Amino acid sequence: MSTVVMKFGGSSVADVERLRRVAAIVVARRRAGDRVVVVVSAMGKTTDALIAQAREVSPAPPRRELDMLVTAGERIAMALLSMAIHDAGEEAISFTGSQSGIITEDEHQGARILEVRPHRIEEALARQHIVIVAGFQGVSKKREITTLGRGGSDTTAVALAAALHADSCEIYSDVDGVYSADPNVCPQARLLPELRYETMQAMACAGAKVLNAQAVEFARRAGIAIHARKTGDESGRETIVSHAAPDLGRVAGVVGANAVSWLRGAPSSVAAQAAAKLALGLPRLAALGATTCHVFCAERLELVVDRTGVPGRDAGRVAALAHELGLEVEAVALVSLVGVALNTQASVQSEGAAALAAVDVEPRAWLATDHVVAVIVEVAACDVAVRALHGAFLE
Repeated sequence: MSTVVMKFGGSSVADVERLRRVAAIVVARRRAGDRVVVVVSAMGKTTDALIAQAREVSPAPPRRELDMLVTAGERIAMALLSMAIHDAGEEAISFTGSQSGIITEDEHQGARILEVRPHRIEEALARQHIVIVAGFQGVSKKREITTLGRGGSDTTAVALAAALHADSCEIYSDVDGVYSADPNVCPQARLLPELRYETMQAMACAGAKVLNAQAVEFARRAGIAIHARKTGDESGRETIVSHAAPDLGRVAGVVGANAVSWLRGAPSSVAAQAAAKLALGLPRLAALGATTCHVFCAERLELVVDRTGVPGRDAGRVAALAHELGLEVEAVALVSLVGVALNTQASVQSEGAAALAAVDVEPRAWLATDHVVAVIVEVAACDVAVRALHGAFLE
């Protein structure tokens, strides 16, 4: 009997009807003979609504209390899904992150998983129950409820798959896998059936929304293959992320992020001052819901952060923090070419610059890491830049 971990995102359980459809999918899998563990996100935009409500009560709510509040969203979804499965004729039991044995760091708002002790899950599976786990949350060694940061339900699923020695870890969302670009922006984008962990992680860090970067890193270390699929799609289309994926060539994909803040220190900042600002700023940016895409501390401190996880993608909250830290800030877009060892290939930037010039997009700055060559452009130019770079490198 195989053990499968299935994770369903917020859009898959956004309302009662969709939740019932997920219950039917899970029940069918159990009746096919698998032992099933389901990780579920909060329904729809519940998390955003809870955070917005917290901001109405307090402009700077304590991070501990914010964790206590937002984890309620996943608990609601897990209980309702368990009820739906019972109604469909199968035994199910729901567990919070702490009941599932997910032990994290003491940090609130973006804790990392330290270990998983899935004793109650294993006992429930032995009794032939379907197990529903609230994603995005755990418990610290100080017995405090913690959250894993945006997209943390993916990390929950992968961590449980590793701890349970599962045969499969499947991430279900409203898209049928990972594409070479966002097909809503670039109609020529194609589904990537297989990706290496490093490439997928780089795409996630650059702003691709299908999988969480921390979850991919966890899967890489544990050797767990991730199957990214569309909820309810039986066509077999998917993206498998693993060590065994073939080389896709120089550039695998183009990722555009149009809710980005570019934070910069004064050129005269010395290393110690930059390090102090970095140590203070990164946790506070994470608490806002911002994800750091790039960090540079050369001639001056530079941070590029994605605001997708900030309620309303509010640039003002990031700007207020930047000004408090003595940093300049500007709302921009980031378009990233993702592949293998791109920063060693000087031609990538020159070819990219030529493609952008052909569509009258002016690069503000170029950034490079091991797997990414990225360009900062004006927000209005983001989609045009994605299409131009996809055409130059992938068509």
